[in-house]
Amino acid sequence: MNKKYTYLVIIFLIVGCFAAFSPIANNGFINFDDCGYITRNDNIKSGINQKSIQWALTTSYFTYWHPLTWISHMVDWNLFGANASGHHMISLLLHIGAVLFLFLFLNRTTGNLWCSAFAAAFFALHPLRVESVAWAAERKDVLSMFFGMASIYAYACYSENFKLSRYITCIILFTFALMSKPTMITLPFVFLLLDYWPLGRWQKSIDEQNKSGNSISGIITEKIPFICLSIAVSIQIFLGQNYNGAVASLERLPFIIRVNNAIVSYIAYLGKIFWPVNLAVFYPYNYSIPLWKILISVMVIISITIFVLYYIRRFHFLFVGWFWYLGTFIPLIGLIQAGQHAITDRHTYLPSIGIAIMLAWGIPLLLQIVGVRKNILFSIAMAVLCVLSVSTWIQCGYWKNSIILFNHALQLTKNNRVAYYNIGSALYAEGKIEDAINNYSEAIRIKPNDSDAYNNRGNAYIKLGQYQQAMNDFNKAIHITPNNAEAYNNYGSAYLLQGDNNLGCRYVQKACAMGVCKALEKARSNGVCD
Repeated sequence: MNKKYTYLVIIFLIVGCFAAFSPIANNGFINFDDCGYITRNDNIKSGINQKSIQWALTTSYFTYWHPLTWISHMVDWNLFGANASGHHMISLLLHIGAVLFLFLFLNRTTGNLWCSAFAAAFFALHPLRVESVAWAAERKDVLSMFFGMASIYAYACYSENFKLSRYITCIILFTFALMSKPTMITLPFVFLLLDYWPLGRWQKSIDEQNKSGNSISGIITEKIPFICLSIAVSIQIFLGQNYNGAVASLERLPFIIRVNNAIVSYIAYLGKIFWPVNLAVFYPYNYSIPLWKILISVMVIISITIFVLYYIRRFHFLFVGWFWYLGTFIPLIGLIQAGQHAITDRHTYLPSIGIAIMLAWGIPLLLQIVGVRKNILFSIAMAVLCVLSVSTWIQCGYWKNSIILFNHALQLTKNNRVAYYNIGSALYAEGKIEDAINNYSEAIRIKPNDSDAYNNRGNAYIKLGQYQQAMNDFNKAIHITPNNAEAYNNYGSAYLLQGDNNLGCRYVQKACAMGVCKALEKARSNGVCD
């Protein structure tokens, strides 16, 4: 009978995910990272070959080393080309795979089918999953989670029978997770938590009659290969992001500001898990957080931590769930700040499982105290999952295209430079030049030293034949970022269009020396800049 219900839960999870995320089948690519990851990446569009595989294994393009993610994009391009629907559906299948591994792990290790089902469904159908699933460039999220959850399931199998083959399988899957997205470096910490609950290996280690695999030294020693892999990848992440200029310096973003943002973010993410409304693709960084908000966040974190530690012996799942949430957020919480966001929905992908566990095993205990029957509990759970599914379905619709997505972000946030910039780029691509200029101007108003916005607005002015305004923008872009090859390329093109071949050739040649030769090649084909 239990197997029958297990199969029913699996079917429910699969059908529920397809229903909740169904709008992504009609969504296109967006102009936020999708271009660099897929649509304008010649290595991806060349498909699977020796050269592209070598590139995937060695590049730190886009600041990460994630070769399996690149290879998955290559396979997608071979299968679907520029048809975004295919890319999105593969991401959804990977998400479903991760969900099923999570359910199977929880059910296998706890023996509690319905709590396992709710935890997996809550994780699977939550609107916070939309950014990871509906954004083609976030393939790294769903791919790493698929291998991460597979590794956790393999770890459960290993804990039942300490065979070397099962241990090696777990390490291989963990390595694949790291090769998909390096933020999976916290999985060894998760394994240690799972050893406490639901595996109970820490408790068993007290009994000297147990196998060595359950001894304290055995539990710790077996994690050494995992920890070494995590350390190696952590070093690579930091060096790669620092080399590419993705890591904010302490001069630009002092450590105290990062700590304040991290503290508030823990509670902000928690709030979004319980009340998933007003979800945006980009939340601008807040450099001045009110002291009261920081203090309240600190009090909430400390209070919950004290509570779970107080009940650690009675309710093991509370301790594991809460520290899963806190611990897996560490590489994502902004202490080493990469990017311009304050928080981002996709970062909840792994940490939110901890909260799902706390809810799935904690709520039944509370409801039993007040005498609520199981069928009422089931009805409440189904109602919650239905609300989450509808919210996810609605949220998926905002990812239809760049203009809809970033206009939605503008409605929910203030001074969102990234939203204005990307709307401007989308409008420019549609030929709505004046509207594009207005949005680029808003981006510049918010961030006056935005070199890319000046450069793109200059291109828009070129389209209108307003060469002087264009050249002023290109000049500002170069002044802000002296190594901006695109700006030099466009500056030279503007001179050439006005018949000044001398200055035009000088600037396009300089751009070519910096790696951008588009204007120079065009000029040579027209018989100038020889």
